[in-house]
Amino acid sequence: MQRAIVVGGGLAGVRAVEALRSKGYEGALTLLSAERHRPYDRPPLSKAVLAGDSDDTTVDADWDALRCDLLLGERATGLRLDGPGAGGVVASTAGDLPFDGLVIATGAAPVTLPGDGRQHVLRTIDEARDLRARLTEGARIVIVGAGWIGAEVATTAARKGCAVTVVEAADTPLAGAIGPEVGALTAPWYAEAGVDLRTGVKVAAVEDGGLALAGSPDGGRIDADEVVVGIGVRPAVGWLEGSGLLLERGVVTDASFRAFAGDPVQDGAPGAVRPDVVAVGDCAAWWSGRYGRRLLVEHWDTALNAPEVAAATLLGQDAVYDAAPYFWSEQFGRMVQYAGSHAASERLVHRGDPAGGKWAVVWLTGDRLDAILTVDRPRDLVQARRVIAAGTPVDPEAIADPDVPVRQAVRA
Repeated sequence: MQRAIVVGGGLAGVRAVEALRSKGYEGALTLLSAERHRPYDRPPLSKAVLAGDSDDTTVDADWDALRCDLLLGERATGLRLDGPGAGGVVASTAGDLPFDGLVIATGAAPVTLPGDGRQHVLRTIDEARDLRARLTEGARIVIVGAGWIGAEVATTAARKGCAVTVVEAADTPLAGAIGPEVGALTAPWYAEAGVDLRTGVKVAAVEDGGLALAGSPDGGRIDADEVVVGIGVRPAVGWLEGSGLLLERGVVTDASFRAFAGDPVQDGAPGAVRPDVVAVGDCAAWWSGRYGRRLLVEHWDTALNAPEVAAATLLGQDAVYDAAPYFWSEQFGRMVQYAGSHAASERLVHRGDPAGGKWAVVWLTGDRLDAILTVDRPRDLVQARRVIAAGTPVDPEAIADPDVPVRQAVRA
């Protein structure tokens, strides 16, 4: 490989550049990013940056030592592939960029709502700074979506003295992420923080000065000075349409992050993969041997660690990514952490009383620990991550006891 291109200037892109060099790649290396800023971390945008505790989350990378050409403020617009393993060309606003090794790390883009009114999303540092300036005391802030981002924005806005309303289409916060039973346990946090949470409310459009509600016989409306939309993201893979790569909830890859061109032979089995094209981060739907299905994980931990495997794969080394996903969120004075994947789990077990402030839930399949969510119980999270990674069975009764350390719930 003589010419490698990384498309995407987020954490996954930076880590791919660093990993390629650390693994011995000596050829030409270019990072193409649609943003004009040098690559930066995104999780602090809804936390420290929005709160005003930080204004710069630039990733600490020595670009001179990495010998990487940065093309900032330039977008990828298309991909033309040559024969299998023969590279191709990335079409971009900076011109055609030929490659024989490609890392796709374009991340995801926020979903927005219909309407002509101003709506804020929180994906770039410029967006975070703009919203921060508008979170003034007494400002009417309406947040659409009671997910991770919505809760974090509500937390900061309430602390700044804003009048905060959160509207959610589902019946509970976080219903799509952790299920309605667990999501319901977080609903009281909003009222405690002085936030007006309205569930089961669907939005028709963002208008000047507020929201138009759907299905309301009287043409319901919620007035707002600012509207923030946090209803999810979609992988930013539109530029890959027509390239021949398999796109389904992101770039479909195997467990080594090699992109499929066309239909795979079967889930998890190497089929028509491109050894010269890997995808990583929020835009990659990768095969997990641990969970026996494809995962699309839009969280910092995967963007940090998965590029090591992607870079090794691009350099022809044998590598597989089989980590259990992990993320965290700061909500209304609480540290919420999650590890694993529970989508196919059989059983939910509560660990501790939510009324007591510190609690957790675990998801089990038989005696296998699939996932855990903790609220201000960091030790549970650390121990559970190790159990999940090892795949060791647990005693369901023991793990339900909050006084029993997770590691002691492991069956001998």
